[in-house]
Formats: sequence, C-alpha cells, structure tokens
Amino acid sequence: MTTTSLLPHAAMEPRLLELLVCPVTKGPLTYDRERQELVSRSARLAYPVRDGIPILLEAEARTLSDEELEA
Repeated sequence: MTTTSLLPHAAMEPRLLELLVCPVTKGPLTYDRERQELVSRSARLAYPVRDGIPILLEAEARTLSDEELEA
C-alpha cells in the first residue's frame, strides 16, 4: 500500500479531494494550492491544510470575504 504525503504547495491528491466534503454543508470542497486551504463556497469557509493534513473543523476555518467568493 502506498501512502501519499501532501507536501506544502503540492497538488491535493485528486482521489482524496473527491472523498472530502464540507463538514457544515456536506457540499464539495475545492483546493486553493497557494493558500493551502480547502474552500467551501456554500459555507463561505476555508479549511486549512497543515503539514498535508486537511483540518476540517469549523472552529479552525476562516470565513471567506465577499471579494474571495466573487473571484
């Protein structure tokens, strides 16, 4: 069995991204490589990815601004 490590600024493993959902809305997440975050547009939240591990806790997420959502 091969383990894939998510390195800083590395691409998110596509299979992992398919399986992960927003814990608040159960909707899809997109990966922002530059900010190392998983973004839930429907919840207006960005979840951090630390040391290659997605932190999918609402308390750890930051709220997205209107400008970020429009981009």
